Amino acid sequence: MNRFALAVSSAIARVTESALGPYQTAVIRIGFSATWLLFLLREFPHRQELYGPEGPWDFDLAQQLIGTNGSFTALMWFGGGIWFETVYLFAVLTGVLLLVGWRTRAMSVLFMVGVLSLQNRSIFMGDGGDNVLHLMCVYLVFTRCGQVWSLDERRARRAREARARGERVAPDRVGPALWGVFGFVLVAVTAAGRLDGDLTVPLILWISWPAAAVWWIVGRRARTAEPRILLDVIGNVVHNGALLVIMAEACLIYATAGWYKIQGSRWQDGTAVYYPLHLDYFSPWPALADVLTSSGTMIMLITYGTVLVQVAFPFTLFNRRVKNVLLAAMITEHAVIAVVLGLPFFSLAMIAADAVFLPTSFLRRLGDLAARARGRLAGLVRRGDDSVKPPAPRSPENPEHAHVGSSA
Repeated sequence: MNRFALAVSSAIARVTESALGPYQTAVIRIGFSATWLLFLLREFPHRQELYGPEGPWDFDLAQQLIGTNGSFTALMWFGGGIWFETVYLFAVLTGVLLLVGWRTRAMSVLFMVGVLSLQNRSIFMGDGGDNVLHLMCVYLVFTRCGQVWSLDERRARRAREARARGERVAPDRVGPALWGVFGFVLVAVTAAGRLDGDLTVPLILWISWPAAAVWWIVGRRARTAEPRILLDVIGNVVHNGALLVIMAEACLIYATAGWYKIQGSRWQDGTAVYYPLHLDYFSPWPALADVLTSSGTMIMLITYGTVLVQVAFPFTLFNRRVKNVLLAAMITEHAVIAVVLGLPFFSLAMIAADAVFLPTSFLRRLGDLAARARGRLAGLVRRGDDSVKPPAPRSPENPEHAHVGSSA
């Protein structure tokens, strides 16, 4: 009984005292924001046809669909091209800011608004990766995904170093201003009845706005440490719960895909991979597809290997070595899908979801490698600037000037 109580207490302490997986959630933040941003930039010339008023799924059809399923999308608040362009640029901007980790608490909420606004406007645009991004953008709101590899972390570190030196840290004015603008828009939209429909997104918005105010007030005005400790415990519990949901979601995706494949006759006879490689829509490199399908043995191994990895992965989470091997195999598989089948954003979304299972030691080494590369690049830039020296000013006593003056 004592051992059981000790195990329970240690588990509770682990969940409440810290936000687990800081590097994993940072990679998820970077991965999904980069996937969404690259997609928006690639489709920028075609944005009007995909999600705008010039698309085949016009504004009236979208209104009928939203009225039926009650999905959230800011594109239905107003019609016309100006509002669409505003929302599209808003989605791009929030993707950039979340990618670099600037005000991640607020940007994760606004990133969700941008993703859902565009995706729910035209639900038939996507290749499977949009479904993963749709779910993960909601889960990211509940994570503390800016603990590492973010501008927030750098700003907090500099503030701690300044306090340690006895310097005065300037009060934060950007956060309250951002909170005020967000609150004004939220109140106005709610009062206008634009948040009717499913309550999930409005509830998230209305919880996150006062929660940010409480966090700021406690951090600045609390006379004792207990209120801040309580908020940290709540934040850690919510973060760890969201991280668990992300892991469960990734396992569910692979398990469902694997077990459905087992029921297909083409997957059972080992030929399923052959057919998509010969579809024009999924063959950006026909010569490469011909090479891969030239061997029946290779097709059979890839087909059975795909099913085996997807079905077995959820059962290997308790064995670190086997899990890492299958994780590397799945990431490699998605990289191949991105190139061979021409589905880069689906693959990027799945790789970002897989990142939740990457070992912390590996991510730390990856971060150290990136930091050293950035330091070397900065050193090269500084040396290059030092090597380019401006020419010395010519003095009036210079013989060349004297000669020119005399000749004039």
